[in-house]
Amino acid sequence: MQVTKYAHSCVRVEHDGGVLVVDPGVFTEPEALDGADAVLITHQHPDHVNPETLARALERRPFTVNGPASLAGVLGDAAEALTVVAPGESFTAAGVAVRAYGGKHAVIHPDIPVIENLGYLINDVVYHPGDSLDVPEEVQVDTLFAPIHAPWSKFAEVVDFIRAVAPRRAYALHDGLLNSNGFAVLDRQYTALSNTEYQRLEPGTRFDA
Repeated sequence: MQVTKYAHSCVRVEHDGGVLVVDPGVFTEPEALDGADAVLITHQHPDHVNPETLARALERRPFTVNGPASLAGVLGDAAEALTVVAPGESFTAAGVAVRAYGGKHAVIHPDIPVIENLGYLINDVVYHPGDSLDVPEEVQVDTLFAPIHAPWSKFAEVVDFIRAVAPRRAYALHDGLLNSNGFAVLDRQYTALSNTEYQRLEPGTRFDA
């Protein structure tokens, strides 16, 4: 299985000829969707889903869009491709086994409603939590994508999340709002404290999982 990290929260998985893309949002390079057979969306925020880009990609090549029911209200022309996923559900997307975890977005502020969010364990190897710190139970995750920076996150909580998941390695996710100063600080701190092999990948970096 080959994984490519795209900008911000987008990950592309290629396995046995199938192409699975997770969270192609407004910060994501459009080519991440080239040849996609299925798309997983964790939640409805625009940095995780870009309805216009999805609709254009669907015109070129039909694929399934999997995610929480609340996506139906934001997908526009792409809503017809939506297959609703519930927390705890296991399914196959682009020929790859997927299990959904969590159910709720992390709290941004008490005045902001909490929306649906799903984390996805892909092929029992790679875990993408979306905008949550939900730990998949009774699973040994090999590769964790950890959301290292967000309006809802606190560094200490993200470190504890990585430690709780206890992956073999952790790669930075949700990093599109940082500049070089922030990268320097957070890369150093996560490397020192996450208790695993931590790395931030440049967009377009590809690796085997």
